[in-house]
Amino acid sequence: MSRPGFIQSKVGGLPRPFWVLFGGTFVNRLGTMVEPFIGIYLTQARGVSLATAGLVMTMFGVGSLLSQPVAGWLADRLGRRATLTGGMVATAVTMIALGYTTSVPGLVVGMFVLGIVVDAYRPASQAIVADLVPPEDRPRAFGLLFWAINLGFSVAMVAGGWLARSGFTVLFWVDAVTCLVFGLLVWRAIPETRPAREDAQPGRFADVLRDRLMLVFVLANLAYALVYLQAYSTLPLAMTGQGLPTSAYGMAMAVNGLLIVVVQPLTNAWLARFDSSKVLAAGFALVGLGFALTSLASSAAGHAAAVAVWTLGEVLTAGIPGAIVAALAPPHLRGRYSGLYGLAWSAGSLLAPLVGTRLLAAAPGLVWPLFGGLGLLATVGQLLIGRAVRRRAAQTA
Repeated sequence: MSRPGFIQSKVGGLPRPFWVLFGGTFVNRLGTMVEPFIGIYLTQARGVSLATAGLVMTMFGVGSLLSQPVAGWLADRLGRRATLTGGMVATAVTMIALGYTTSVPGLVVGMFVLGIVVDAYRPASQAIVADLVPPEDRPRAFGLLFWAINLGFSVAMVAGGWLARSGFTVLFWVDAVTCLVFGLLVWRAIPETRPAREDAQPGRFADVLRDRLMLVFVLANLAYALVYLQAYSTLPLAMTGQGLPTSAYGMAMAVNGLLIVVVQPLTNAWLARFDSSKVLAAGFALVGLGFALTSLASSAAGHAAAVAVWTLGEVLTAGIPGAIVAALAPPHLRGRYSGLYGLAWSAGSLLAPLVGTRLLAAAPGLVWPLFGGLGLLATVGQLLIGRAVRRRAAQTA
């Protein structure tokens, strides 16, 4: 294959507004410096106890849980562009206010509000892609956004750790500025993509909740999220509990970032040729297997190998859920469907550390096989609805 043809197969054929969204997403993720370091910020810069820090971060999770259905509703009612831009501006204001908040009640309220606004852009972003990109190109488009998010976040982790040496306040300002840049790009360069609502079909969130196929899909993704998010809560505790240094966890997660950045763009277009439900189920299975293999790891290299396995599963899932949601949703409900999907990840973010850490304390020998089994359950669920997803996709194409 010629080099131009190879590049065209990876990034060609997508509309200009999509690339604006891609660039804005990358810039925004480059500035994601507050969330990864919030626990350290609360305990070191604000001097709160671990218990209080846990409460503050829990309020962030509660806010995130509420934000997705509300943001999805706004994307359908007010429009994708207004919702995304408004969410970014609100996030910037909240970031700056939170950076100068010193009281515990203020931190609790600030983190709750941040949880609501920081990911409010997601349903609108997913709906924009569904509105702009034809069905056959959606897995590739969502996969490219996934890649931009991971690449930007990887850089932000390194840069944030370095900038924090000069004070945590700068992290809040960098995060705020990149949010404003993203919002401005969307407002100036992306037209409103929301389809005109038909008078006979105003659409309600109850309509989404009555879609049993969508509900099963969301439950399968919730199960997957509970497994995958152990990487950021239970896994580092398990590794340090084995006497490994924190640098071992950093090395293992560096394998994750490197594989995603290198492998995912190369496989994106190729995976789009296959049935989306089967690819997603294979990804769920590999992630479950990788976490199950963690039970056999006792060295830094062993954990890195297990991470490599579940990272390959993560690569398989890149872009597929967004494409399936777009296929399941009627055009006038795309924001709400995306919000319900986002709710699975918000709930997973809230529940994963609670479930994982308690299992690690109560049954350390069973924690990873159990999460491996949960990944298998997600796999079976996705395979069971595969035929129905294909039928719906054919109807909405």
